[in-house]
Amino acid sequence: MNFDARSGKRWDAEDLEVFRRAYALSLELYGVSLEFPKSEQYGGLADQLRRSSRSVCGLIVEGAGRQQASPREFGRYLVMAIGSAEETRLWCRYCADLGFVAHERAEDWRDELRQIVRMLQGLKNSLADR
Repeated sequence: MNFDARSGKRWDAEDLEVFRRAYALSLELYGVSLEFPKSEQYGGLADQLRRSSRSVCGLIVEGAGRQQASPREFGRYLVMAIGSAEETRLWCRYCADLGFVAHERAEDWRDELRQIVRMLQGLKNSLADR
């Protein structure tokens, strides 16, 4: 639980819309990746996809936890979350190009990741106003 000194309200990173969307997508990607070939499960594409998508969520939460010390520190974590979201976009492209999922499905995921990146950038920019 975090405290916003400006408003005097407590908030939880898991209540942020960007977190909820990133988390839902991460769960979907995790489930789909379990169907990938065995050779891709450990150290392969499935593993990379799961790791990078979970990282987006983890970095949002970890950065929010550090916000009390410094909104600037939260911003650093949001930049890393953006990087993980962009990495996940690449792995989604690989999934389609390698035939593990339909191109349309991968494009839906990539579009959602673009939205998540925009939301993370907006959140980061709002910290600069503090």
